[in-house]
Amino acid sequence: MRRFTLAVGSSLILAAPLVQADVIGLGASVNYWDSDLSGDVTSGSSSVDVNDELRLEDDGNANASIYIEHPVPLLPNVRLAYTQVQQSGSGTLSGSYDGVSSGNVRSDLDLEQLDLTLYYEVLDNWVNLDLGLTVRDFSGELRVHNAVQSSLTEADAVIPMGYVEARFDLPLTGAAIGAQGNFISFDGDSMRDFNVYGQYSISLLQLRAGYRQIAVDYKDGSDVFDVEIDGPFISAGVTF
Repeated sequence: MRRFTLAVGSSLILAAPLVQADVIGLGASVNYWDSDLSGDVTSGSSSVDVNDELRLEDDGNANASIYIEHPVPLLPNVRLAYTQVQQSGSGTLSGSYDGVSSGNVRSDLDLEQLDLTLYYEVLDNWVNLDLGLTVRDFSGELRVHNAVQSSLTEADAVIPMGYVEARFDLPLTGAAIGAQGNFISFDGDSMRDFNVYGQYSISLLQLRAGYRQIAVDYKDGSDVFDVEIDGPFISAGVTF
């Protein structure tokens, strides 16, 4: 199992906490993501196209987050986020893949990530800017099988990533537009996860709609996940 390593300070600079919340703030949200998948998965010397050959289709996504912001100087705010993408389908291999012969196959893909983000509010008015560091526990699993043969391709990693969120509030309207992202590129591997959104807040309720993309290019031993998941999303949350 390969692990990303990161020389903190030489490759990532975190801004000092220029602004802190005046009171403790809490928030949580869940969302529905209508995602599409493309790319390749490789095991050893064989590779398969997850879209053209495996015909994977969305089975379900689980997406949720929670955060806490506080007025304590120097201590970062905390955000937890969970994402799971499950896809399955029936397709046709054009050649053999990891011991599974060419022909009709059934496939299941499961991508899962749990994020712990520590961040500071650099700006906090009608222009909002958060900067920080995310530690992502990432796992990917692809099963391909026919009547007599089966294959399991896996990747597992704990990954440090840069974190940034910018939001522009439209005064007196409750509306805002923003973008949020995590990213890293190191030693031939890379991962990025970003979304852009429009937001409307009324009382404690916060509604969002936008577009999200996750791009993974990660090698774990002889197994390589080089896939992209993207599509529109809607979310509902509460803030206190």
